Amino acid sequence: MKLGRTQQPEMPFPAHHSVATLPEVRSLGGQPLVPASPKIHVWHLQRKAFVYIRQSTTQQVVEHRESADRQYALQQRAISLGWPKDRVEIIDDDQGRSGSSVEGRLGFQYLLAEVGLDHVGIIFGLEMSRLARSNKDWHQLLELCAIFRTLLADQDGLYDPTDYNDRLLLGLKGTMSEAELHILRSRMYQGLLNKAKRGEVFNHAPLGYIKLPNGEFALDPDEQVQSVTRLLFDEFDRQGTLHGLLRYLVHHGIRLPIRPHAGINRGQLEWRRPNRVTLQNLLRRPLYAGIYCWGHRAIDPRRKIAGRPGTGRTVRQPEECLVLLPDHCPAYIAAERFWANQKRLDANRAIGLGAPRHGPSLLGGLLVCSRCGRRLMVGYTNGGQQVRYSSARGMTDYGEPICQSLSGQRLDDLISSHVLTVLQPAALELHLEAAADLQQERQRLHQHWRQQLERVRYETERAARQYQAVEPENRLVTRELERRWEQALQDQRRLEEDYERFCHAQPAELSPADRERIRSLAGSIPELWNAASTTSADRQRIIRFLIEGIDLDVQGTSERVAVTIHWMGGFSSSHELIRAVQQYDQMADYPRLRARIEELRAQRVSTARMAEQLNQEGFRPAKRAKQFNAAMVARFLAKGGRSGPLPRAIDAGCLLRKAEWLLNDLARQLGMPAATMHSWRKLGWVRARKLPVPGGLWAIWADQAELERMTRLRRFRRSWLVKSPPTDLTTPGPQTDK
Repeated sequence: MKLGRTQQPEMPFPAHHSVATLPEVRSLGGQPLVPASPKIHVWHLQRKAFVYIRQSTTQQVVEHRESADRQYALQQRAISLGWPKDRVEIIDDDQGRSGSSVEGRLGFQYLLAEVGLDHVGIIFGLEMSRLARSNKDWHQLLELCAIFRTLLADQDGLYDPTDYNDRLLLGLKGTMSEAELHILRSRMYQGLLNKAKRGEVFNHAPLGYIKLPNGEFALDPDEQVQSVTRLLFDEFDRQGTLHGLLRYLVHHGIRLPIRPHAGINRGQLEWRRPNRVTLQNLLRRPLYAGIYCWGHRAIDPRRKIAGRPGTGRTVRQPEECLVLLPDHCPAYIAAERFWANQKRLDANRAIGLGAPRHGPSLLGGLLVCSRCGRRLMVGYTNGGQQVRYSSARGMTDYGEPICQSLSGQRLDDLISSHVLTVLQPAALELHLEAAADLQQERQRLHQHWRQQLERVRYETERAARQYQAVEPENRLVTRELERRWEQALQDQRRLEEDYERFCHAQPAELSPADRERIRSLAGSIPELWNAASTTSADRQRIIRFLIEGIDLDVQGTSERVAVTIHWMGGFSSSHELIRAVQQYDQMADYPRLRARIEELRAQRVSTARMAEQLNQEGFRPAKRAKQFNAAMVARFLAKGGRSGPLPRAIDAGCLLRKAEWLLNDLARQLGMPAATMHSWRKLGWVRARKLPVPGGLWAIWADQAELERMTRLRRFRRSWLVKSPPTDLTTPGPQTDK
């Protein structure tokens, strides 16, 4: 029979089941079981019924027992609808987990897998929001239930995902569940934000603070805790870097006061060794300046890791926080000091000015290229002994040519001389400041030692009182208290001995000899600057106190460099530096230098005399040498195809015979190194004789024919087949003119 337009084909079973293979479901009495609802079919009863139980937080699991009992009671509803008790499975693995995502919900994932395996006939939930509060996860479940004809049930009714009306209603329930979660979160967040704007939201108290019963923060009442916390900020001002502060604390054995937020010692004072993360968090926290800050840890969804709720957090800068209330909390430092510390920490990063390093460079991070505006990079050669500054950031990042480059020694010397000139008038002030700073540091350290002694003495007295308070007959307790008392006495004795050694090494008051030593050092600043005990990091730190930045501009490829020093306070000074270059023709006064050497050569002046005259007239070599010498002048002439004047014995005595050349002159004529000509002489490929003059000069005989042979020999190239020159090229011709 043909079906009408409004008629639907009757499908009592899913297409993947056959009637013959389905076993008949019977009740306990053996009679066939009649479904309690027209939506429940035989194939539903042949599969399991799943009861999904979930509460969003651990607090709800512990405190909201009625909700849990109502969800567990759904098992009885499944039995009343026709499922045997042994065919009803309860899934409560997701207790204490949010339904906003499927990540981390192993129970929900197991439920999806069972539906996909065609093992589920119906799913029970107190509300549809128990299953999922995300449309993505909810509709995934609906699609699977529709494909495998799995029913859904809550406290309101029974739903068939294959039915259009039920599917529409289930979709609306899922949308409302997600919207409800959004509304709840929005209300809670806005309430929290409104409370934070009043400065009333406090979490765990950081180092140096305690949390009062009303929820606010207060300074730790322990005097030593406050003293150590203030010492951390004072010493960071002196050291200038986080690593320097850490090394100082380790060197002096200063530990950090920590009150744990959890565990058996929660709220109890503990002294732990310093570490970099704790110090960085302390210096970065606005609370220590009395600034209330909220919203500095934002959540970035792109960084969240599935199954790890604490991931995805990013740290905002204090000025970017949602709430920032100055002068709202008790402070250890002033707000101006806190912001100065932030600038210093940012400047210490490698991408900025950078912290003072221990290399020989004094100007790393201060030099700026006048051409591209980028900071110059520091490079070391010769095993780290020589410094070179290069504007190579464009080449590193974009493959651009290097803007400029120069040796660092002369530039460091120039800046050092100007810094010493600035410091010289302030010698007396430096002496007073150094003495006061050293005195203050020693007083802080002695105060820390005295507070440690006071604490350990209190612990010893407390152990003694506990021992004396117990009954002598109670030996089980007395022995343990006696051991604790003896241990406290040993700790006290050891600390007192350490403090005595410290007082001997660093007395609390500076002695007259110490003050005289400081005064003498302040009076001889250049000697102190160049002393072996003064490190490169110390010099860098002093320079950065005085100089804000240095602009460099190399004049073309010449040796002249324009240097502009920007001093602290807004003053700028301009200077000119003569750098070392590779070649003489790079020098700005190269034409004048060449002309002067030619003039002296025409006057038959010796190379030694030439060097002396050039030094007197203010000429300088191209490279790092400060003055010319005879060898430099000779090399200058040789590169130009010329030589200096002949020795007087040769020039006046006519020691060179006809067709004879000096070895160096002949090598220059043939365009070859003098060393190669010496090799030919040793191999017997030329006729040579040693002249009887000081210096051991050699004369080489070479007439026109011999010059042609030597030219061909010079042009000869060895190969795999011909490894040695032919004999006619290596055999000198007969010398006819004696």
